[in-house]
Amino acid sequence: MIRDAEILSQLTDTIARFVRERLVPAEQHVAETDTIPEDIVADMKAMGLFGLSIPEQYGGLGLTMEEEVLVAFELGRTSPAFRSLMGTNNGIGAQGILIDGTEEQKQKYVPALATGEVIGAFCLTEPDVGSDSGAVKTRAQREGDHYILNGTKRYITNGPHAGLFTVMARTDPEIQGGGGVTAFIVEGDTPGISRGKADVKMGQKGAHTCDIIFDNCRVPAENIVGGKEGVGFKTAMKVLDRGRLHISAICVGVATRLIEDAVNFAAERKQFGKPIIEHQLIQAMLADSRAEMFAGRSMVLEAARSKDRGEKVSLDASCCKLFCSEMVGRVADRAVQIHGGAGYMADYAVERFYRDVRLFRIYEGTTQIQQIVIARELARQAGNS
Repeated sequence: MIRDAEILSQLTDTIARFVRERLVPAEQHVAETDTIPEDIVADMKAMGLFGLSIPEQYGGLGLTMEEEVLVAFELGRTSPAFRSLMGTNNGIGAQGILIDGTEEQKQKYVPALATGEVIGAFCLTEPDVGSDSGAVKTRAQREGDHYILNGTKRYITNGPHAGLFTVMARTDPEIQGGGGVTAFIVEGDTPGISRGKADVKMGQKGAHTCDIIFDNCRVPAENIVGGKEGVGFKTAMKVLDRGRLHISAICVGVATRLIEDAVNFAAERKQFGKPIIEHQLIQAMLADSRAEMFAGRSMVLEAARSKDRGEKVSLDASCCKLFCSEMVGRVADRAVQIHGGAGYMADYAVERFYRDVRLFRIYEGTTQIQQIVIARELARQAGNS
């Protein structure tokens, strides 16, 4: 739901200009150094990018889902590392607290996330727990007015920098699956927390992940999200609905950038006496890419509007995540093909994006998990008809 079209247009125009003038020129530096320059981070904070989807009462911009998606289309047109840094504060780093946290928890923790003063992270995945997210093994044992956390979380986005973690831990070992899992708010300087070395990844340089290790980490009982044990898995699933729509929108933005780069290259590159964009097989790849991007954009916008109307969107969010993450992979592959040998060289952004987009099919739920979610929901609907 767009509340004020003129204000939103000003915001998206400002972000588009920031992406074009500040972020795109810095992409190669980020790729080579694996670091986002501090002056760019400061500008992102000043623009309010760390609090896009955080309600105004907690210091954010309070964007609706549709508004957030439109902004994400613009943010996706540059290296995913920039979005990754501030994306957790808007998404999985804050949404668990916002959705199910107490008012005291929101007041205490969310404003610092909105400004970027504190970087948030979401600790669900473990060395032996990935797609089967209800099988969390990290333990949280009650001891007086504290819980003692022990376990390791893996591939935690912004883990090296995070000052606040939303941690899924098992409080009742007798209950199998998600029912025994509780969500905790854990401050980054709590004794008993250590961080593994930064992961070396295939792509997305500048976006950092690492293991987060909890070794007899004492967390106050008042830091249970919402103050209630055993509902952490439900909180995590609620968070993922919004996150999947956001990632889908980023995929659309990246696809848009890749198509633009491919068109520009094809218009300049000549073979057989004319620009390659005039060759029908190149035109076919461009046409397929544009059609698929438009389909993804339309899907995400419709699902976002449904969420803003208060409708349940788990099924549609999974459809968007499945289609858009697969779509951008196909678009990236075609873009490399259109560039030919140049597309395999680091001199062109398409080489970097080809590696970057591969992750979109894995995190926030793999393609295969989305297929399972979709099929189960269809089966459930059939059973209720």
